[in-house]
Amino acid sequence: MPESIHHFLNYLSRSPTPYHAVANIAETLETAGYSRLRESDSWPKLATGKYYLTRNDSALIAFKLAQPPAEHGFRLIGAHTDSPCLKIKPNAITVNHGYAKLGVEVYGGALLNPWFDRDLALAGRVTVQTKAGAIDNFLINIDQPIAFIPSLAIHLDREANEHRGINKQTHLPAVICRADKDSRNFEALLKQWLQQQYPELAPAKILAFELSLYDHQPPRLVGLEREFIASARLDNLLSCHAAVEALLNANQRSNQVIALNDHEEVGSASTSGAQGSLLHSALSRICAGDENLQRAISRSMLVSADNAHGVHPNYPEAHEPAHQPLINNGPVIKINHNQRYATNSETAAVFKAVCDDNKIPYQVVVVRSDMRCGSTIGPITATRLGVRTVDVGVPQLGMHSIRELAGVKDVAYLTTALKGFLEMKRRPF
Repeated sequence: MPESIHHFLNYLSRSPTPYHAVANIAETLETAGYSRLRESDSWPKLATGKYYLTRNDSALIAFKLAQPPAEHGFRLIGAHTDSPCLKIKPNAITVNHGYAKLGVEVYGGALLNPWFDRDLALAGRVTVQTKAGAIDNFLINIDQPIAFIPSLAIHLDREANEHRGINKQTHLPAVICRADKDSRNFEALLKQWLQQQYPELAPAKILAFELSLYDHQPPRLVGLEREFIASARLDNLLSCHAAVEALLNANQRSNQVIALNDHEEVGSASTSGAQGSLLHSALSRICAGDENLQRAISRSMLVSADNAHGVHPNYPEAHEPAHQPLINNGPVIKINHNQRYATNSETAAVFKAVCDDNKIPYQVVVVRSDMRCGSTIGPITATRLGVRTVDVGVPQLGMHSIRELAGVKDVAYLTTALKGFLEMKRRPF
C-alpha cells in the first residue's frame, strides 16, 4: 500500500476537529518552508515565495507566488475543514436517573443513527484567561473513549427497526459515568485535561470552549483487497489533504492558492466560512488593490473539491440512472444547472483536459431530477469572487455518517488531478 495512504490516515487520526486539521496543516507548511502571514500585520509587496495564513484557527489559506497576479491570475483549490458532528453545549453536564451525561447540539446534516453505541472521544478548542490576565486558546484532544450514546434495547421498542425516530434533545445526550446529583463539574474536568496536555500552563480560568464528540475508532483500510478507507471526516478532510499535497508537490511556475474554509456544513456564513471575507481579503492584499484583483480573477479558475455521492449498491434507486459514480474510478465532476454546483462547460472541459493530460479517469454526476441537490463552497466562492469554478470530488458512501467509506485509489487520483491543475501549462482562460 502506498506510503501516502498511511500518511493520509495519520492526518485523519490527528485531526478530530477543524482546529486540529488546520494546526496540522500549518505545521506541515512550516516544515515545507512556508512563511506565516498575519492579517493584523502590514503586508508589504510580497516577493515570489510561499506563504500561509489562518483565521479563527479553523480556516487556512496557503499560496505560492511566481508571477504578477494581475497578468497571470491564480490557480485556486477550495475545500472545507468541518464535518457534521455533535457539539457540546455550554452547560455541559446533566445528571439524572443515576447517570452523568453530556448535552449535545447537532452540527450540520449529520446522519444520527450511526452515533449510537460507539466509543466516543472529545476534542476541540478551550479559551482561557491565564494567571497574567491574557485570553488565549488551547487545543485539546481527549484521545480516549469517555462517552457513549446507548440505544434503547429492541425488547423495549419492538418497532425500532421499522419506525424509531431520534429526538435530538432527549435521545442524544452522551453518558460519561454513573453519578449522584450534581456530583460532576465539567470545568474541573477541562482544567484537569488541560493540565495533562499543557503541564507548563499555569492555573487558568476557563472562559469558553468549542468541543465535539468524535468516533474513537481509528481510520482503517477495509475490504478483501484493502481498497477502501473507512473513517470519520472523509467529507471533507480527504479534499483538504489532497489540496495540501498538490500544493506542496506542484512546481512553482504559476500562482497557486488553496483555501480551506470552515462552516460549510452549516451554510458557510461566518468569518471563517466561504461566505466570509477571508479569501477575498487575502487575494486583494496579495494583488495590492481591487483593480489588480479583478484583473487577476478574470485570468483565474477555482477547483472546489468536496466529496460526491458514489452509487450505493443497496440503494441504486436513489441515484440518477445514467450518472452513477463508482469508488476508485476517479474524481467526479458535479453538475447542477440550478447552480447548486458552479461547474459550467468551460470549467468542466478544463478539468477533463487536466485529467486526460495526467491519465486520470474521471466521472460525471447529476442528482435525480426529483431529488433536492446539495451544494458546496463552489457556488459561494464563485459568487463572492466572480471566479470561474468547477465542482469536483471523490465518490464515497455513507456521507455525513460518523464513519464513511471512500477509495484508496481515489485519494491518489484526486491529488494528482489537483497537482496537474496547479501545474497546467496552458492558461485556463
